[in-house]
Amino acid sequence: MVGEGRSSKKRKRAMRRGADKNQDIVVSGSSDATKSQRLSGSSSFLDKMRARLSGGHFRMLNEKLYTCTGEEALSYFKEDQVLFDVYHTGYQEQMSHWPELPVNLIIKWLKEHDPSFMVADFGCGDARLAKNVKNKVFSFDLVSKDPSVVACDMSNTPLDSSSVDVAVFCLSLMGINYESYLAEAQRVLKPRGWLLIAEVKSRFDPSNGGADPEKFIKAVCELGFVSALKDFSNKMFILLYFKKKDEKISTGKAIDWPQLKPCLYKRR
Repeated sequence: MVGEGRSSKKRKRAMRRGADKNQDIVVSGSSDATKSQRLSGSSSFLDKMRARLSGGHFRMLNEKLYTCTGEEALSYFKEDQVLFDVYHTGYQEQMSHWPELPVNLIIKWLKEHDPSFMVADFGCGDARLAKNVKNKVFSFDLVSKDPSVVACDMSNTPLDSSSVDVAVFCLSLMGINYESYLAEAQRVLKPRGWLLIAEVKSRFDPSNGGADPEKFIKAVCELGFVSALKDFSNKMFILLYFKKKDEKISTGKAIDWPQLKPCLYKRR
């Protein structure tokens, strides 16, 4: 009986130690879970803050691109190419809210035309156009993140005169000297070549500080083009199609280019 009593006491002490140990494990596990939740909450907060900071940086870069020359923009991004990534990340986020993208309509247009057309994409971004058509596409932008993209000022590309059939400006007439980009497109286009322009609709809304679209079209025609089609049906952007004239234009006449309203994004 004495032996059994001692044995019983030993078993009780062992059980208490096991219970205490299990309690420690539960408390420790609870503590780890709480810590994990705190870290997760902290990480989520930091991600939100980074997104806000990134969004603010994008808006600053966007405003600068609309209010400087192409040469100044090229120099700006050459100093810090990371800024180009910040800009395009913000740009893609903004585009994600659009129900339809103009580049897709331009891709559709090219697929309906001669696949042998040589294309110059001025301000190509991620070179989506080149990646989605069979045509030979020369892609230009301020920074090259892809071997197929040539980094340059769009008013001074390496293309030969009268060497391409289609010139595209998809949301890329951003500099205050945008007319020099169009003059470069006129230079590199073959006679009867196509000029396709897609731009944010608000930039051509005279009632809200935008340019008169007819005045813009008139200026492009004076540069040496004929207006072929005007599409104002989309809520977010307009599409303008021009064809280069056969004859050479006189360079003495000054063209009255309208000032295009900067497209400045609001904080979401």
